[in-house]
Amino acid sequence: MPKPPGEINFQDSNIKLSVVILNYNTRELLEQCLASLPDRPDYEIIVVDNASTDDSVKMVGSLFPRVKIVRSKLNCGFTRGNNLARNFSRGEYVLFLNSDTKVFPKTLPCMVAFMDDDTAIGISTCRVDLADGRFYYASHRGFPSPWNSLCYFSGLSRLFPRSKLFSGYTATYLPLNTVHEIDACSGTFLLIRRRILNLIGWFDEDYYSYGEDIEMCYRVKQLGYKVMFNPEVRIVHYWGASSGLKKVSREVSKASREVKKLWHNARYEAMGIFYRKHYQDKYPGFISRLVFGGIALEKYFSSFGL
Repeated sequence: MPKPPGEINFQDSNIKLSVVILNYNTRELLEQCLASLPDRPDYEIIVVDNASTDDSVKMVGSLFPRVKIVRSKLNCGFTRGNNLARNFSRGEYVLFLNSDTKVFPKTLPCMVAFMDDDTAIGISTCRVDLADGRFYYASHRGFPSPWNSLCYFSGLSRLFPRSKLFSGYTATYLPLNTVHEIDACSGTFLLIRRRILNLIGWFDEDYYSYGEDIEMCYRVKQLGYKVMFNPEVRIVHYWGASSGLKKVSREVSKASREVKKLWHNARYEAMGIFYRKHYQDKYPGFISRLVFGGIALEKYFSSFGL
């Protein structure tokens, strides 16, 4: 009898790690990312191409023949795109890695060993730095409860970055030079045990993009596993290359205005989805009305920058 999709008998597989990279029109950055990954027989690399219009697929086939290519006929977003790798990956661990990243030689072996050493860890991430040297705080954060979200959007978290009370979402009160538990990391670099990934059903496709990484971390914690931050190794992230929404990567992004708008709307839709799934039943109605009103206002004012 054939195994159900995603169910791997590890005794039949010598693959320790599956690296899943979703690509949409980031040909140059994707090449840099793939070139930075270690070439090991116990690692497999899977590129899911989300209907790119550049020559990304041709480049991968020509320069990286060992890389598996999964092609989507449509740009189906971050969650559905990554989930297409489910039936093609065999690793004991799965790493979701953005195409606009550069990985250093020791990063993947160190992170796999880190997971091997503690079976209570469900998800882990390394240190993620931006191209300009700043730390990427989305890779190290708390859950967006109503209070945490209020502090973040009101600016209180910036005024009091060392306060656990006011910086619960950004988690800037936690030291960045030590290994510790966090609520959530970013899908930029998200390393998870495959058996746990199968338990939760991979990424929640209610999200198009944004929020799906927080959702995954939340569900893994509900199962009793830890989400860990390990700053002993790192990657560089060219933030926003696919969406075109971030100034730090606007020069290298090929995103059209339509794509930018799609990603912008998805960000705010994700906020509402997460709140409805995990907080709406826990708070009185007036809190929910304030939350959804705040999301709508933030979405409206931020749209002027598109």
